Amino acid sequence: MDEALVTERTGLLLDPYFSGTKLSWLLDNVTGSRAAAENGDLLAGTIDSYLIWRLTKGRNHVTDATNASRTLLFDIERQLWDDELLDLFDIPESVLPEVLDCAAHFGSCDKSFFGAEIPICGVAGDQQAATIGQACFSPGMLKSTYGTGCFALLNTGEKRVYSNNRLLSTIAYRLNGKTTYALEGSIFVAGAAVQWLRDGLRIIHSAEMSGELAEKSEAEGDQLYMIPAFVGLGAPHWEPEARGAIFGLTRNSSPADFARAALESVAFQTRDLLDAMHGDWQGTSDTVLRVDGGMVASGWTMQRLADILNAPVDRPDILETTAFGAAWLAGSHIALWPDMADFAQNWSCERRFEPLMDSAIREAKISGWKRAISATLQA
Repeated sequence: MDEALVTERTGLLLDPYFSGTKLSWLLDNVTGSRAAAENGDLLAGTIDSYLIWRLTKGRNHVTDATNASRTLLFDIERQLWDDELLDLFDIPESVLPEVLDCAAHFGSCDKSFFGAEIPICGVAGDQQAATIGQACFSPGMLKSTYGTGCFALLNTGEKRVYSNNRLLSTIAYRLNGKTTYALEGSIFVAGAAVQWLRDGLRIIHSAEMSGELAEKSEAEGDQLYMIPAFVGLGAPHWEPEARGAIFGLTRNSSPADFARAALESVAFQTRDLLDAMHGDWQGTSDTVLRVDGGMVASGWTMQRLADILNAPVDRPDILETTAFGAAWLAGSHIALWPDMADFAQNWSCERRFEPLMDSAIREAKISGWKRAISATLQA
């Protein structure tokens, strides 16, 4: 299959992570599905399409541009389902939803659900919604979300940037027919590494304990590196067959060292993403990283992230930012926030983490990480 064509049209790489290959497989392997699709008895879409379809009781089969851009089937420059890609994956366009702006009328919930018809006026993919919630509206601004995985997005404005470092070119949001693009790096394992400490190794009882345990590690010069490739490596490596590894074990390695290695692996992977982004993006880049997700509650982890990146990390006022972002995305921003500038001005930072690590220690750690990654990819 022609990966160059797929990347040029969609900004994505050929990887089972995206839905186009899954849909193609379903049509080929689930008995009766292709015939049903060709007869108009089968529809397909991302989770938002399914939810809207259910909430409107089958009246609306729609999605937004950000979700469409994740399917391997949507041309992100011409803003349409691509005939050549549909032929490549052997998927009939008739099964796919109509693509709308992020703020549009997607239909109304059937009144049987809530007692009245409630309009659905905003849709965005999870990472794009986080970008909006973090008010990253200017080119060069970037955010990173730390959940089970990690997803960093750099706003590139009206210009789509073609990555030379195996990052994704994607749609950040589309409003009033105007598309704003982003560079994206996806890390498959972030908070999942903490889950492994808890459920696999059982060295912690709760995720909240990971930072407290890591802080007790005394092996600053006896560095332990964990490559959390439990399900392969994402950007910028995209090695689905890679598997996890631990480097630097000694008889003195302790549970605290394992906790630190797991949390630091997230910071090192983020450093890889930002280095790749700076290699692709020629415009002015905001040196501040805005963060969200469950892992950001750990002050130790966020400080380590700032140290490894050698850049400030802003942890927002989560409740306030989430409320503002949700209201904006739901379409009520017309009443609450007349424009993006006003919304951005009201974005609130709870705490900024400044880098404190000695530069020699930082460089030694990064060099060790690069050696560990290289050994993992060669294994």
